[in-house]
Amino acid sequence: MLHEVSFKSYNKRDDVQGWIYVPACEPLGIVQLIHGFGEHSRRYFHMIVAFMDAGYIVAADDHVGHGKTAMVNDVWSDWGDQGPHTMMEDEYTLTKIVKEMYPNLPYFLYGHSMGSFIARDYIAKYGDELAGVTICGTAGVFRGAANSAEVLKKAIDEGKGEERDPEMAAMMLGWMCERCDEEIEFGNEWICDEYEVQYDHANDPFDAFTKPTTNRSLYDFTQMMECITGKEWAEKVPVDLPIYNIAGDCDPVGNYGEGVYQVSNWLLETGHIVTTELYSGYRHEIHNYDDIKDIVEEGIIEFMDYQVI
Repeated sequence: MLHEVSFKSYNKRDDVQGWIYVPACEPLGIVQLIHGFGEHSRRYFHMIVAFMDAGYIVAADDHVGHGKTAMVNDVWSDWGDQGPHTMMEDEYTLTKIVKEMYPNLPYFLYGHSMGSFIARDYIAKYGDELAGVTICGTAGVFRGAANSAEVLKKAIDEGKGEERDPEMAAMMLGWMCERCDEEIEFGNEWICDEYEVQYDHANDPFDAFTKPTTNRSLYDFTQMMECITGKEWAEKVPVDLPIYNIAGDCDPVGNYGEGVYQVSNWLLETGHIVTTELYSGYRHEIHNYDDIKDIVEEGIIEFMDYQVI
């Protein structure tokens, strides 16, 4: 069964588009999937089906400025003017919708890349409502975010918040192909070393990755990172919330493993329950590699099953 839902964004401007995928069985629980920067939730269809086959209802939406939400509102790569918690609060709105439709089931989050940042922001405020969270392809101290924030704030103060300068995004994200040994054709080679995945991502009409993001939205990104950095963030997360932290060790977002462990250590040092797993030799989108995507999904399902069975 599939439900399509729409709800008003925290930014007070857009109508967020979402989906609730329901397996034809007695559900074990619910997992809410939070996609990353410049993409959309249906890039995770293989994972959605795997979760459904394992007995989980799956909820997902496309963030403001992304995917079908951007198409419906005709606003691409602009997240509004309500600050760095916008997408997190939208995810919580979706949670409330799903819980009203399917109450009294264990509720999990899965967030990839920027989705993992949103999930980390979510659990600092609403983590006591969850049975567990998987963060995938996450970052510790995000490289270049502090310097980028200064430049972006100056542009906003000069009245350029709604402008779209590709150089701003390049300043913050342009270094990610530094360890890619193939010829750079799309600029997204850092996500996966399989050409077909790169091509699909670069040519997907629902992806916003090649559409310049507004200066204000990029600044909000840096401020979200500031909110989820350090032990100060970890201390806000419920200490009894199980956390599964996974990534590829060739992922620049996670600083090639170092940033992934940095996040786990912030949590461990504040008394949290964390399982960390790095997949050796893999880049950012471990869930899109043909040879390990089933293994990655099985690991997430085992983590959730352990909390509910």
